[in-house]
Amino acid sequence: MRVKTGIVRHRRHKKLLKQARGFYSGRRKHFRKAKEQLERSLVYAYRDRRQKKRDFRKLWIIRINAAARLNDISYSRFMHGLKLANIELDRKILADMAMNQPEAFAKVADAAKAALAK
Repeated sequence: MRVKTGIVRHRRHKKLLKQARGFYSGRRKHFRKAKEQLERSLVYAYRDRRQKKRDFRKLWIIRINAAARLNDISYSRFMHGLKLANIELDRKILADMAMNQPEAFAKVADAAKAALAK
């Protein structure tokens, strides 16, 4: 018995081309090009979901370092001072404080310096 793939293939192609919407030129119109690009795009998406976490941590460290140096202390000494002072603020919160509440960050930096001086 012969089985024709007409409707099945049409649905499969339609589904894939729908996912490829927004791609440039033939990468959204031609099935083969769209499929190749979609596979690559999904790999990038998977990789970058993990990389995003690293990138944000890097950004937070840069912001904390800049604010700490405005308060005459290096990033590493600041973080060590926080640990000695039992101040459990994560880098995300510290970076937000550095950007939006410099006075509060200065108080935390003073506490870290005091803990290092002991």
